[in-house]
Amino acid sequence: MAEIGEVMDHLADERRKAEFDVSAMKVVWAGSRHELEITDRMARIVASDPVFRKDNRAMLSRKELFKNSLKKAAHAWRRIIELRLTEEEASKFRSSIDEACYPDLHWGMFVPAIKGQGTDEQQKKWLPLAKKLQIIGCYAQTELGHGSNVQGLETTATFDPETDEFVIHSPTLSSSKWWPGGLGKASTHAVVYARLITNGEDHGIHGFIVQLRSLDDHSPLPGITVGDIGAKFGNGAYNSMDNGVLQFDHVRIPRDQMLMRISQVTRDGKYLVSDVPRQLVYGTMVFVRQTIVQDASTALSRAVCIAVRYSSVRRQFGSQNGGPESQVIDYKTQQSRLFPLLASAYAFRFVGEWLKWLYTDVTQRLQANDFSTLPEAHACTAGLKSLTTSVTSDGIEECRKLCGGHGYLCSSGLPELFAVYVPACTYEGDNNVMLLQVARFLLKTVSSLASGHPPVGTASYFGRAEHLMQCSCEVRTADDWLKPSVILEAFEARAARMVIACAKNVSKTSVLEEGFSEFSIDLVEAAVAHCQLIVVSKFIEKLQQDIPGNGVKETLQVLCSVYALSLLHKHTGDFLSTGCINPKQASLANEQLRSLYAQVRPNAVALVDSFNYTDYYLNSTLGRYDGNVYPTLYEAAWKDPLNDSVVPDGYHEYIRPLLKQQVTSRAARL
Repeated sequence: MAEIGEVMDHLADERRKAEFDVSAMKVVWAGSRHELEITDRMARIVASDPVFRKDNRAMLSRKELFKNSLKKAAHAWRRIIELRLTEEEASKFRSSIDEACYPDLHWGMFVPAIKGQGTDEQQKKWLPLAKKLQIIGCYAQTELGHGSNVQGLETTATFDPETDEFVIHSPTLSSSKWWPGGLGKASTHAVVYARLITNGEDHGIHGFIVQLRSLDDHSPLPGITVGDIGAKFGNGAYNSMDNGVLQFDHVRIPRDQMLMRISQVTRDGKYLVSDVPRQLVYGTMVFVRQTIVQDASTALSRAVCIAVRYSSVRRQFGSQNGGPESQVIDYKTQQSRLFPLLASAYAFRFVGEWLKWLYTDVTQRLQANDFSTLPEAHACTAGLKSLTTSVTSDGIEECRKLCGGHGYLCSSGLPELFAVYVPACTYEGDNNVMLLQVARFLLKTVSSLASGHPPVGTASYFGRAEHLMQCSCEVRTADDWLKPSVILEAFEARAARMVIACAKNVSKTSVLEEGFSEFSIDLVEAAVAHCQLIVVSKFIEKLQQDIPGNGVKETLQVLCSVYALSLLHKHTGDFLSTGCINPKQASLANEQLRSLYAQVRPNAVALVDSFNYTDYYLNSTLGRYDGNVYPTLYEAAWKDPLNDSVVPDGYHEYIRPLLKQQVTSRAARL
């Protein structure tokens, strides 16, 4: 037991090194004291409830895993009612359970779709049923043959004026709905996206509420073929979710089950567009993507928390005169890979906070028929969705590698975290497609500069394009790289020069779309530069606010510099090739970055403690708060079903005959 005490004391020593008020940093991370209080209370209620146990997920069969998730969802609903939780508390409660299941899509996509696209009458009919879970809904958009290209969807909804019904049909195999979470086995209803056809005319993609299963015995209704699409990547992980396949064979639904807030079909089959601006639909898109960015900060911070704590516990090499080996976190190579990810987690948290504000702002403008900021908001959220999910999925895998061989164990929590998270790179828009949308917006911004329309929001720096194309970096010493104005101008100049160079190249081609395709690689890189600038600028803006707590702002300033300079180091080629900085300045940036790592080091464990994650939520033998890693790893190994018996199943059939054969053969030779 002495070894356990030593490890626990070691993490306690790490916490004593902190140069800031951890309690105050927890408030900053949560967003407010109110958010921290609710999140903490809900997390502890869930962690103390044995029904929500999840440490055995990787060992369960697919059927057991799915049934167990249904049990948890039902128990969660009972507890939400018993505890009389508010809508905000219930949302935090469900997220603390940390297991993919049909409520994710019911509350996250089905209900918002009806709120955003349903008429007042439709909302009065369907939302009470959904909010009491008397129906279970999913969001059936993606098809076997089409994902990101929503306009290419093939499912049809043809109006039949004789019966006042829509006929929902899957005309091809590739039109099968494919991937919707909760569809495979749980959902009774779906918001189905299909091509609206009236009087032989195709009006494009619209949403329809379609009942899939009987509310009496849960069997599929006539004309409905529905099931699960099979096991996904990873043990446990997203396999608790019943992602589904769905086909329609001329399924009829009443006309009033078309979501008609934006457009309607009348009793005689006329297609009408309402006074409600179609752009309001984009408000929902902004909301969904800002949620994805927040989720990215959460997933990355979980991985970083595990890696930082384990790197502080693990000792390897460096022993002198029989003394202890060096902590892995003290190696500069470990710091250079780990600390930028720690800084990124905070950066994504703050840009996610800003996106919450943006969603509110855009929604208010749309309701006032002001669409001026919508293209920029759409491009901004698309780009940040792409950037944060790509960095997070790669970052989780990097954290697994930073934990050495033990990170490969399911009990480390990292393989499952990666498998659960990595689909974010493709759902709600493939990341490369998202970046090309950003690039298209940036090219339009550049082309409109001459017309006197000032760029807005995150693109406003293009209003100073002439200066940014000519300015030279003023860095003379390594400390100059700590100046926010210097960092901002370097990132603005890099993005502006890359975008304008792309615009010039595309404009030289005879056909604009061919030019866009020819230079798409450059356009993606320019879009990334623009998105990185947004994150850097929002981190800097956060630091301009009043942030209480001893040493909190100073510590965040270090992280902000680490985030920006690690990006500059990674993309040195962009900064040098566009002439934003010179080689000497790049060298000074690296020098400052090494110095910053030394400043992060004493605060590393305290910074991940500020995420305020329970051991239940992390679900990691390596990331335990008390640092009691090795005994926990050892105990976890013996819980594996393979260790239920000393002699394995199959020994008598397959191993023993081989061993006896070897003995007989040897005796025969003698």
